[in-house]
Amino acid sequence: MSRRGTFISFEGIDGSGKSTQARLLAERLRDAGRDVVLTREPGGSPGAEEIRRLVLEGDADRWSAETEILLFTAARRDHLERTIRPALDAGKVVVCDRFADSTRMYQGVSRGDLREIVDQLHTLMVGVEPDVTVLIDMDPATGLSRALSREGAEERFESFGTDLQTKMRDGFLALASDNPDRFVVIDGDGTPEAVAERVAAAVEPRLA
Repeated sequence: MSRRGTFISFEGIDGSGKSTQARLLAERLRDAGRDVVLTREPGGSPGAEEIRRLVLEGDADRWSAETEILLFTAARRDHLERTIRPALDAGKVVVCDRFADSTRMYQGVSRGDLREIVDQLHTLMVGVEPDVTVLIDMDPATGLSRALSREGAEERFESFGTDLQTKMRDGFLALASDNPDRFVVIDGDGTPEAVAERVAAAVEPRLA
């Protein structure tokens, strides 16, 4: 996909603070005069938000890993068509809380050995990777504690426990190692403001 804007994704285990950091970066870039679209996955478009409610709420065993892959891919395709692609074509900066790397981890690795299927579907139906992926690295136990303290309706994946968090962290770090040109790994320890400074220092040179 040819594009004039810049696509930045944020990844990390649950409770890592990536949603906060995505918002803070978007605010910082807007203050600097850039036209920014802040979005999220699953979600980011009306149809994808409907799918979000299906996959993030309910019992942990509500869907099989295979069904989740199809649902997330459908949501991502709609998000791409309705939100991401138009913004990039208009020269905007898209800051997205999660993208395909989350599916590669949750459904492709941690919920079953389905990574090849995830990648095949992504190539067939989405075919887009971010220009920069910011991985907020966090201790799994700390992240899970933070995630559960939110006490929201979207706790389906948090209910899988610390083992999943540990697998996710290892998987994300492996992805970053395999894709050093795209990933920047940020230490998630510290205040949100301190972490935001680390994020800005890593991302802003890539926007120049």
